[in-house]
Amino acid sequence: MNILVIVGVLVVLSLSAVEGNWLFSSRKKTRSPVIFVPGNGGSQIETKFNKPNTVHYFCAKTQNDWYNVWLNIEELIPGVIDCWIDNVKLYYDKATRTTHNSPGVELRIPGWGDPFVVEWIDPTKNSAGSYFKDIAKALYDMGYERNKSLRGAPYDFRKAPNENEYWFKDMKKLVEDTYDQNNDTPVTIITHSMGSPMTLHLLQNVSADWKKKYIQRFISLAGAWAGSMKAVKVYAMGDDLDAFLLSGKTMRAEQISMPSLAFLLPNPLFWKPNEVIITTPGRNYTFAQLKEFFTNYYSIAILNSKVNHPTSGQRQDRKI
Repeated sequence: MNILVIVGVLVVLSLSAVEGNWLFSSRKKTRSPVIFVPGNGGSQIETKFNKPNTVHYFCAKTQNDWYNVWLNIEELIPGVIDCWIDNVKLYYDKATRTTHNSPGVELRIPGWGDPFVVEWIDPTKNSAGSYFKDIAKALYDMGYERNKSLRGAPYDFRKAPNENEYWFKDMKKLVEDTYDQNNDTPVTIITHSMGSPMTLHLLQNVSADWKKKYIQRFISLAGAWAGSMKAVKVYAMGDDLDAFLLSGKTMRAEQISMPSLAFLLPNPLFWKPNEVIITTPGRNYTFAQLKEFFTNYYSIAILNSKVNHPTSGQRQDRKI
């Protein structure tokens, strides 16, 4: 998530809301209710598990009650983060072409419809977990009501649209319910990053009459319309989330298991085939050579794992 981008834009929007009428419905003199749709990493995740094994002796095998695993700063400290990765990463099934959690692990996205879970992705309100809270505060100050005129639509951001089918059905109903609860007032959807193409996917699959009735406007903040070069970086190096104690190399094991990362790769409808998108000490790669980059990169990674991690005098392959 790019918190700095969203906070900067939200401040501008808050000022506009006070001085103008952009939040009012054009069809009636009432404020348009708002639904927040977060980006990648912008939803809380809870887990419980009964695992057959763990990656370290100190990792818990059993957790009977649901507890917050994202964002949970205590889970991201060195050493313990290996337990977190094992609980959160996904595994791809080639037969079904879908993903599943680690054996024995259950995950859920809490707080459907409640804006709090996207105002704060850390339910303890740790400052690192602040997300939509600033614009939410501005709207509350204007008279918006939590769970009535201000709603939240979190989702499993690890997965791409094809594995989030339930969300599109629930989101459609949330829009309709919010419309009904606010005196038949069309809804404003405010999205960030991956939440923008997710919402577009919904709007492209409903009728024009439905949109005309229920949707007042769609406001995208830093929408990932053309994909993101950061996705390429994450595949290659991982992302440390700009946190001092985190290692991109360590986080990468979980991050590259998410189909949503592939969903966010640069879009060929925008990036030119001959456009240089990756520069390395040895050579440059254009967009058309993206597959070649990944092939070369993983070949080098596998070779390094053989050289750096021999076992009993033998070279041993290491899964990536």
